[in-house]
Amino acid sequence: MISSASFRDFETYLTAIEKFTDHELIPAEPRLEAEDRVPEELVARMRELGLFGISIPEDFGGLACSQEEQVRLTMAFTRASAVYRSRFSTTIGLTSQAILDFATEDQKRTWLPRMASGEVTGAFALTEPDAGSDAGAVKTTAIRTGNHYVLNGWKRYITNAPEADLFLVMARTDPSSQGSTGISAFLVPAGTPGIEPLPAPPLLGLRGSHSTEIRIENCRVPLENLVGGVEGRGLGAALRGINSARTHVAATCVGQAIRLIAEAVAHARQRQQFGQPIGEFQMVQALLAEMQADMLAAKALVLDVARAFDRATANGTALPFPDIAAAKYFASEMVCRVADRAVQVLGGAGYIEDNAVTRMYRDVRLFRLFEGTSQIQQQQIAKAMLRSD
Repeated sequence: MISSASFRDFETYLTAIEKFTDHELIPAEPRLEAEDRVPEELVARMRELGLFGISIPEDFGGLACSQEEQVRLTMAFTRASAVYRSRFSTTIGLTSQAILDFATEDQKRTWLPRMASGEVTGAFALTEPDAGSDAGAVKTTAIRTGNHYVLNGWKRYITNAPEADLFLVMARTDPSSQGSTGISAFLVPAGTPGIEPLPAPPLLGLRGSHSTEIRIENCRVPLENLVGGVEGRGLGAALRGINSARTHVAATCVGQAIRLIAEAVAHARQRQQFGQPIGEFQMVQALLAEMQADMLAAKALVLDVARAFDRATANGTALPFPDIAAAKYFASEMVCRVADRAVQVLGGAGYIEDNAVTRMYRDVRLFRLFEGTSQIQQQQIAKAMLRSD
């Protein structure tokens, strides 16, 4: 695995990831789609390159990349299928960041180095049939009995559940509580009796990424697996991971848009109609220009938010939650517009399955839904605006 000392500087590392994307990830996309999984040799390469540890501090074996650096890396490797990112995204964002900020020192030492190396894949188990955007509606319970908690409930849409080595489970330790109070976070190793990921359902897009339901039935978890050793802090831990993940999702949308634009431009140069490349026609040029302007606006916003994230982390101040929501909202809406225009540029070829643009058109639709729908982001942005003087 790459360590922080094994590349001269960040730009050198970024170049290595760009080459990995161009020479290994993009060429393997047809196989990824056909096999409905990320090939194990590519997962091994991700570990070797340190991608599981980009957000984890050096003290725990990670690369300690800043949020801005993480965003730039994400834009690089998500020029390839976003499924590759999903294989390690739940580790670098949702689970590791909650552990980093809320877990005990022993919990950090136990899990973060193994996450950074890629030995452990984390899965974030918050969403339920009746709890998603309304995270405070969690019904999974964790009842203390002696030296254990007994967990019972049902989780839904849990990315990497079949591949996970560790589940970060949100459960209600105070059954009489309502809303966000009384919800705690638990570290539950895969294979613990009583926690069972169900078979992965077919997805509209992102084939090869597995998002499943999890049955939790009389799952006994030792007291020391309560995150931070304190009840009632589960939603705080969840939000720490979610806001990091939303920034990564926004960057992913930019990376996907960059690739879509490249595919559309290549087609516009090659496809001949009326004796000339279709890129010579002004209406096609207008589509390309709109795509490029949209992507550049999102890229600038995401980078600006990542820098604000870093400043808040360095100063110990609150993360820029409304700006993170704005970046996730704008970028996810942007990439869907770009994908639609890319299909339009390709014409009939854009509606044929054996095509990167067609696949990505399916893939990017998810980004307006997960880590908070566009409507939830709009609500959070507007509420912050109305609270401001």
